[in-house]
Amino acid sequence: MSNSTNTTDPCTPGTLCGVLFYEVELIVIPVLFLVAFLTTLIILFVLKCSHKPSPLYEHHKNEKDDTQHHHNTHRHRNSNRRHLQGIDAPAELNPMEHEVIPMTAQSQHDMQNSRPAVPQHTTVRHPGTFQMVSPLPVTFSVKQDNFTLHRAVMDSQPVILRVLKESANARERQSFLGFSQFLSELGPHPSLPKLLGVETVHTPLIVVEQLEHRDLLSFLWRCRQDHTGQAPPCDMTEKRIFTMGAQIGSALEYLHSKNCIHGNVRARSVLVGQDLSVKLWGLGPAYHRQMSAGSIRDVEDIEMRKWQAPEVLGRQPLQQSSDIWSFGILLYEMVTLGEPPFPNIMASELLQHLQRENTIKRPPNCSNTLYSIIESCCRWKPKKRVLLAELIRKLQSGERSANDQAVLRVSEPLDMEKYMREAGYGESFNYAIL
Repeated sequence: MSNSTNTTDPCTPGTLCGVLFYEVELIVIPVLFLVAFLTTLIILFVLKCSHKPSPLYEHHKNEKDDTQHHHNTHRHRNSNRRHLQGIDAPAELNPMEHEVIPMTAQSQHDMQNSRPAVPQHTTVRHPGTFQMVSPLPVTFSVKQDNFTLHRAVMDSQPVILRVLKESANARERQSFLGFSQFLSELGPHPSLPKLLGVETVHTPLIVVEQLEHRDLLSFLWRCRQDHTGQAPPCDMTEKRIFTMGAQIGSALEYLHSKNCIHGNVRARSVLVGQDLSVKLWGLGPAYHRQMSAGSIRDVEDIEMRKWQAPEVLGRQPLQQSSDIWSFGILLYEMVTLGEPPFPNIMASELLQHLQRENTIKRPPNCSNTLYSIIESCCRWKPKKRVLLAELIRKLQSGERSANDQAVLRVSEPLDMEKYMREAGYGESFNYAIL
């Protein structure tokens, strides 16, 4: 019996023996996991290698890339052509005298739904084209602007192009496009120039209607010339002053209803049409004030001091009544055919002059009715100035009774250097007559 036991027992008495026991679960399950993992990797590798674009897809993709490249190249060439023969071409060359330029205009819907600080560039094709483009000389300039002005024809209508200079930086470009947004939000009015379109894609520009006689100040200066035996269209009568004044007052009333204080009412900011109707312009300072929330007084304020109300000269915020004061100065300009206000007072001393209760003097050829309106506008205290609605009513009443026969004349010819000095420009600028 013992011999049988020794035969089956692997351990003999008196020896150290170790017995190994193998469990099936400890071997099989890890092997299955490993096989499943490797199988998954192989399947993913095979799928990745087999997923190649077909030749048709590759051909289509190459064609699309070539088309896009061709489009960009064509657009770049057109851009260069516009640069060489476009709106910024030197005036003496004037290569675009008979050139036709397509216009891409921003839709009014997009402009009205975009914020002024970030003008939208979604555009629609405008049906018009520009023809007969030529530089528009300015009467005079006292500072550098970031835009130029050009005459053109669009859809058989004469227009003015306000074009951003290519040298403008990003901030100036943003301001230029923001100004176009500002104009579009004001909306149309019979005594505001029509905004006809805005180009935002290539060279930014603003398109407005052209008024035949340009700015009122230049028009008044032309009326100084002696036209004996003739009846030139620029003849100014007192009745015409009342008519023009009522139109400007209507535009100002509309702006005030839009919570927009103009702040730049003067003859340079008024445009004269072929039928001698007038439209109020010069809205740049109003836009800049809106963007700066009235906290920054830009350089344009300096050149407007002779037209500014006492509270503005005293560094107080603009009010609607401040526009009324400037309106009275505008009437003075009209009746004097473009004389600067307070000619014998330096702009830097004007506030002290007005504090002594001095008011603007009556011009020799100004009627009592017209001068009383000027005085009602130019009162020291803003609350005592005539209300705009009453001012318009007085102008319309004066128009019905004013003399339409006596033509206003000024004996002295225009002395531009004297004008610039008396208007206060020479105190702050080295000006250049253009």
